[in-house]
Amino acid sequence: MKEGAMKEGAMKERIMKEGTMTLRKEEMWIKQLVCEIIGCIFIAAGLYNFAVQARFPMSGFSGIAILLNRLAGLPVGLGIFLLNIPVSLLCYRLLGRRFFIRSMRCMALSSLLMDYVAPLFPAYTGERILAALCTGVFMGIGYAIIYMQGSSTAGMDFLIMAVKKKKPHLPISRILFLADFLVVTMGGLVLRDIDGIIYGIIVSFLLSTVVDKFMYGVNAGKMALVVTDHGQKICDAIDLACQRGSTILEATGGYRGDHRQIVLCVCSNKEMYRIQRTVKETDPQAFTIVLESNEVMGEGFRNIQVG
Repeated sequence: MKEGAMKEGAMKERIMKEGTMTLRKEEMWIKQLVCEIIGCIFIAAGLYNFAVQARFPMSGFSGIAILLNRLAGLPVGLGIFLLNIPVSLLCYRLLGRRFFIRSMRCMALSSLLMDYVAPLFPAYTGERILAALCTGVFMGIGYAIIYMQGSSTAGMDFLIMAVKKKKPHLPISRILFLADFLVVTMGGLVLRDIDGIIYGIIVSFLLSTVVDKFMYGVNAGKMALVVTDHGQKICDAIDLACQRGSTILEATGGYRGDHRQIVLCVCSNKEMYRIQRTVKETDPQAFTIVLESNEVMGEGFRNIQVG
């Protein structure tokens, strides 16, 4: 009887765990889908409501689709979809099934939103430079949101991710800018629009910068390295002034061999001045090094999950 009850209890516990895991997976899938839709809306709005109306060459498959739209009247979203088919088939094995499915979903969403939803919003017909700035910002935010879900919008993104997989040390923004520069230049030469090439390069640069800042720059901060003989006093002073934790590292001078302490403290950009002033007041002889920190994750800083 006892063994039967124990088995039944274990089975119920396993069913509950499986149900909880399934629920979590569904919640994650819904969250991912919502983020992908938001990202695609930004991309569609930036491309259709700003770039197409300003008539300057764009990057990637979007730029080729805009070129086909101007030369043959093919809808931009449909053009992107058709261009994606051969590249998607070629990159399927390299990028994997999950990434491929998520990317195809984003590609379909962005194509539909571009042809059927973006036209419902007013199109900007003002200065081309303002259109270029808005295009770069809108599309940069959209791409960053999608990349942070471990996905892409297929097309040129497939080629970028394929290069990233082969060369993982290269930043996505650098690969993106190089690919965009080549397509924009070709589009401008075909359309004989030199000004358009300049605007297109501005869009590409701004887009890659926004992607980098949105994905990795949200948690940017500064790091201070303070070489001192009074490590604990400086730690206490920093804690009192900024409520920031710090770490004491033991060090030895390279010339005299003296024993020193290095206080390591990571803070936001706004707090660095207070920390420098606090260190100077606590130990005027301290040697302070301030470094840029591209991303800080953990207690006291916002966390961003990529993928």
